[in-house]
Amino acid sequence: MTLETNLFQEIQSVVTAFEFESVTVERKAVLQPLIDFIQEKYTSHEEIRLNLICTHNSRRSHLSQVWAQTAAAYYGIKNVFCYSGGTEATALFPKVAETLKHSGFRIQVIADGNNPVYAIKFSENTPPVIGFSKTYDDAFNPESGFAAIMTCSQADGGCPFVAGAEKRIPITFEDPKAFDNTPEQAEKYQERSLQIATEMFYLFSQIK
Repeated sequence: MTLETNLFQEIQSVVTAFEFESVTVERKAVLQPLIDFIQEKYTSHEEIRLNLICTHNSRRSHLSQVWAQTAAAYYGIKNVFCYSGGTEATALFPKVAETLKHSGFRIQVIADGNNPVYAIKFSENTPPVIGFSKTYDDAFNPESGFAAIMTCSQADGGCPFVAGAEKRIPITFEDPKAFDNTPEQAEKYQERSLQIATEMFYLFSQIK
């Protein structure tokens, strides 16, 4: 497979260190329905719309959105559009932006306030991912023909029906919020970010 997007060197170094063997058999089984959805759309030359959903659209859904979009570009999978949303809107948690920056993403705040808007770039000549907190059915997100990917168990349980979703796929992650205001905070956010990144790169690596 031809790798088509040159990531920023710092991100490239992070990606090179990924070990897909660390993705357990159980996790691979959880990820398989999403691989199948992407493969089916890719084979049919259709747009691949992924809406990553978590309760507050503040942590895991943003990490998933950014890493999924980066992985799609890295593997040259065209027409992938990654979004994120919550069952309620809050704000992208600043530690998430800091964690992504630590992995080499270039981040610019393009609007301040209670719910800042971030431009998150992984490559020189690729449009940035726009990150801000919103509900999953916000006008910014697709209305139909997308996979609703539930990244937290609360959203999965509390959101039994996602209007417009063609498929609903739970791939839940532990919440790094549990470590906020503790000495382990930075380490745990980085750990969760790299787990999500490894799994997103693994699943896009499977698309043929």
